[in-house]
Amino acid sequence: MAEQKMMHATQATNLADILERVLDKGIVIAGDIKIQLADVDLLNIKIRLLVASVDKAMEMGINWWQQDSYLSSNAKEARLEKENKMFKNRLERVEAKIR
Repeated sequence: MAEQKMMHATQATNLADILERVLDKGIVIAGDIKIQLADVDLLNIKIRLLVASVDKAMEMGINWWQQDSYLSSNAKEARLEKENKMFKNRLERVEAKIR
């Protein structure tokens, strides 16, 4: 009974070590799915998956989440400011036509 508890603790430690290494180094998984019928491509799907820590991703130059308005409050504010400016300009043009 005690041996099983030790095995689980060791397995958890090994899993934690593996996860730490993967996040620290990063891992890329790539695959392509291609469906053809009589030498005619019907479907082409390219799948790319990167698993890494945020620090490692930023070190690699990957930071798309910083510009995504659904994930970053800064990006959301920038998008709203841009839309606000666009609407103000549009309103000024409409008002100028009315006068």
